[in-house]
Amino acid sequence: MKVTEFIPIRELCVNYEIEVSFFNQLHDIGLIEIITYNKTPCVPLETINDIEKMIRMHHDLNINIQGIDVAFNLLKKVENLNNELTSLKNKLRLYEDDF
Repeated sequence: MKVTEFIPIRELCVNYEIEVSFFNQLHDIGLIEIITYNKTPCVPLETINDIEKMIRMHHDLNINIQGIDVAFNLLKKVENLNNELTSLKNKLRLYEDDF
């Protein structure tokens, strides 16, 4: 992978005014992946949207790490259900077009 595909955790800490321990806790419960690149802990760039949501939950709503974990698991379930519903609607349309 390229260097530009990672964001150093220190940079996120400075930009979002949050402690490194927050990211370590998210990593410990499996919500984010921390990659060490050139001895610098980083997160993949494609996860930045989820990380920003987690930071907002923590800062704005005062949700703890366990609450963030529950919220993200529920959001993933809702997303999966929406995908399944869309798929079923598409299949139903195929049968409706026959009549």
